[in-house]
Amino acid sequence: MSRSERLFDLLNALRRHRRPISGRALADEMGVSLRTLYRDIASLQAQGATIEGEPGVGYVLRPGFMLPPLMFTPEEIEALVLGSRWVAERADGRLKEAALSAVARIGAVLPPDLKDEMDSSSLYVVPGAPFPTDTVDPALLRKAIRTERRLTLCYRDEAGAASERVVWPFALAFFDRVRLLLAWCELRQDFRSFRTDRIVEAQVGQDRYPARRQALMKTYHEDLEKRRAAERC
Repeated sequence: MSRSERLFDLLNALRRHRRPISGRALADEMGVSLRTLYRDIASLQAQGATIEGEPGVGYVLRPGFMLPPLMFTPEEIEALVLGSRWVAERADGRLKEAALSAVARIGAVLPPDLKDEMDSSSLYVVPGAPFPTDTVDPALLRKAIRTERRLTLCYRDEAGAASERVVWPFALAFFDRVRLLLAWCELRQDFRSFRTDRIVEAQVGQDRYPARRQALMKTYHEDLEKRRAAERC
């Protein structure tokens, strides 16, 4: 393992610990000597990492420090490129532009050897069947999710029957041929998924729905696991 990779792993280890952790415990976790650990912590502090503590007391990383891009491993660069290519192929126009812009920004500050790794990545996303056209801009749905706002939807089912729903959106799911809005439906008093291409109109409410997005996501996954367990029985 190179020294840069070791510093990267040390920083990630510190991020995992919310409370001060002793140098000995960190050294054991990293598989290095205590002397090497102290030297690595000093190197990170010199680069601007706000690591508080001292030998015999423990260390904690205060939030706000980001590693310079040169600390990316070749595999992480491949993952970034592959992910951006998937988004560019499968997401809507705004996300496509955002993905390409993000990778371009990273590439602009990478050292030459890693920039070559990015430019020569041989991982590609095979084009699939085109997504059905969305009437409502997916950016509006993402905004409602981020801000935890109620959505009033005009929705058409598979048979074409229209209904109005007030929902609490918490996620978008991307499949090979469709995108689904995951939400709590006030009408059904249960979780429901809505194909985005069948949403005819959508209006974001002014008030937040009475739950946190993370809590909805947690309950949704718990319910999903219960249903899968019931099907296996």
